[in-house]
Amino acid sequence: MELSYPNIDNCTLPIVHCIQFGSRTIDFRLEYSDRKSLGITVTPEMEVLVKAPADTTMEKVKEKIRKKAAWIIKQQSFFLSFQPKTPQRKFISGETHLYLGRQYRLLIKNDELRIDNEKVKLKGSFLEVFTNEKSKAETLVKNWYRKKAEHKLPEIAFPLIESFANRHKLSILNSQFSIREMPTRWGSCTPKGKIILNPELIKAPKGCIEYVIIHELCHLIHHDHTQKFLDLQTKEMKDWEKWKLKLERLLA
Repeated sequence: MELSYPNIDNCTLPIVHCIQFGSRTIDFRLEYSDRKSLGITVTPEMEVLVKAPADTTMEKVKEKIRKKAAWIIKQQSFFLSFQPKTPQRKFISGETHLYLGRQYRLLIKNDELRIDNEKVKLKGSFLEVFTNEKSKAETLVKNWYRKKAEHKLPEIAFPLIESFANRHKLSILNSQFSIREMPTRWGSCTPKGKIILNPELIKAPKGCIEYVIIHELCHLIHHDHTQKFLDLQTKEMKDWEKWKLKLERLLA
């Protein structure tokens, strides 16, 4: 059961509870259940979920959140790096687009073409789009990115998956890898061990892609972002923090 109170502590979101931590507002959803202790979870979407015993007072819940506020903010910042934030594109000539970390200038060639000859290709520092209708440029470019992702991401992922599986004596099949659009995440790992990557990653450098893959692989061993998880991630990729930061900056 989720209880919601409007305008608590002068917060602006009426459907959730919240507290003030310095200048920061921490919103949270509260769920009472038949449990003995109070637990706080930060989701990959940066939501704060609190599960508490049925007799827990709101005062005690907020006190616990204030004590964990620094950790909550740190977790939200961590997950923020996995949220695609590429600016809205207009798909017009002169606009820059990324592919594997390099910038290419979009060039729409309005040549007389048969519709079955419409295409997109890289040429030098340009991403050339051949079409009679400029309005089709967006669809053509997005389809081109998708095809590149379907080809290149497995090419990068499979050697990493095989190497990781051998080192940790895990059974991971290539069929457990897939590409799927995710509005708020770069990658995910299902409870059954399936690795999923966002096709938007094809815009990032290879090191950023490898970082996301290794991050998800480490979740096969440690499900939460504990120190053991971070230690394993560092063991698998010593410079992961550099690529994490680059991913945040490049596609922010």
